[in-house]
Amino acid sequence: MTSPVGARVRATGEPIPRPVWRLALVIAFGAFMSQLDTSVVNVGLDTIATDLRAGLADAQWAANAYLIALGLSLPACGWLGRRYGAGRVWLASLAGFTLTSGLCALSGDIGWLVAFRVAQGLTAGLLLPAGQTVLGQAVGAHRLGRVMATLGIAVTLAPALGPALGGLVLHVGSWPWLFLVNLPLGALGLYLGLRHVPRERPPVHPGSLDWPGLVLVATGVPLLIYGLSAWGERGVSSGGLGGALGPVAAGAVALAAFAWHARRTAHPVLDLRLFANPAYAAATATAALTGAAMFGAALLFPLYFQVGRDAGVTGTGLALIPLGLGTALLLPVSGRLVDRFGGGVVSLYGGLAAVATTVPFALLDTDMNVIAVEGLLLLRGMALAVAVTPAGIAAYQAVAPEQLPDATTQVNILQRLGGALGGTVFAVVLAGRLPHGVEGAFHTAFWWLTAASALGLAGAAWLTAAQRRDRRGG
Repeated sequence: MTSPVGARVRATGEPIPRPVWRLALVIAFGAFMSQLDTSVVNVGLDTIATDLRAGLADAQWAANAYLIALGLSLPACGWLGRRYGAGRVWLASLAGFTLTSGLCALSGDIGWLVAFRVAQGLTAGLLLPAGQTVLGQAVGAHRLGRVMATLGIAVTLAPALGPALGGLVLHVGSWPWLFLVNLPLGALGLYLGLRHVPRERPPVHPGSLDWPGLVLVATGVPLLIYGLSAWGERGVSSGGLGGALGPVAAGAVALAAFAWHARRTAHPVLDLRLFANPAYAAATATAALTGAAMFGAALLFPLYFQVGRDAGVTGTGLALIPLGLGTALLLPVSGRLVDRFGGGVVSLYGGLAAVATTVPFALLDTDMNVIAVEGLLLLRGMALAVAVTPAGIAAYQAVAPEQLPDATTQVNILQRLGGALGGTVFAVVLAGRLPHGVEGAFHTAFWWLTAASALGLAGAAWLTAAQRRDRRGG
């Protein structure tokens, strides 16, 4: 199957209309809110546990429940977009996210807070893929890089700013304000969304919802994410699988059952036939591999500062700002390069830079000069902007506009699974080596991160070759 749009990735300076830029900023605003919420709330878990007279382990479920719920709602996003239109789904998700934020703030005990966090995560899980679908259908494949880069900036800056904002909120107010801040932001987002987000219904009805497929995917994805995350946490503390093997195995079986089911169903909840497109298959694989390296590093670098360099929580947050800043600074350039040359070749050079900026951490002492550390983090953030985002954009460019709801959902699922796997691997490797010395443990973990970055580079080479064949018509 030849991509309907692959041949249109070309050198172009075609301007993007102002209404599309306004739409991109609105969608980015919603993505920023949902991504910010995770890091802001994590800062307040200890305060929440104290005020609600709960243990810290119970309060941790206020964070875990949100992340698991994100995986629960993702599989339905594709069908909802095909049924009601991505713009309607995005608006409903933002409204639900804002409402459930208020309910979280009203929680009188930890049980209610966890329940409302589940509801909040279910709505937040739809915001990013629905927003990507809206943008993809509005702008066209050959201009998608520049617009998606705007969304990438919001997604990158939110985790970087979240800890500082959460600390400020707790300094001047109580923990409910961690959620109440979403109310005015959500109201503003809805106002702008009603003005600028298209709400047309799709011309073709997608048929009834594939309930068996939805149950299988909505069971498999959260179980895998939870199991891998639990394995990583237990790996850090005890070096063992603990009770994580059961969820990982059950999640893998559920997803395998869905793959079998999807081949025998006319309208599955996720259309796996998209993977018959070589460019799309290569792009999604690259997105998953680079996601494993990126999100795995998001676990490794905070530990590097806290354990390897004896930094506190606040100091660690400040030290990691150059990483997010570098990504945000270069994303606009990355988007332009994708529109001009295609996502494969851009991701290829970005992958080379990601490997090059990881190797020094595997070679140099953990007490190296702080300016050198911050400079390397800035460069690595810039490399990630050119390595990770172009792969996802290439996947969206490889499909027709009516296939975007499925494509955005699948890419987001694979990136989440890749991120959970990457975090687990690096946590287990680090835990196994720490008893033998801190510096040696981090050297080993960073060599593993280098290897993961090299796998992303291999995926980018595959994607580059697939796009070249696609442009030649075969």
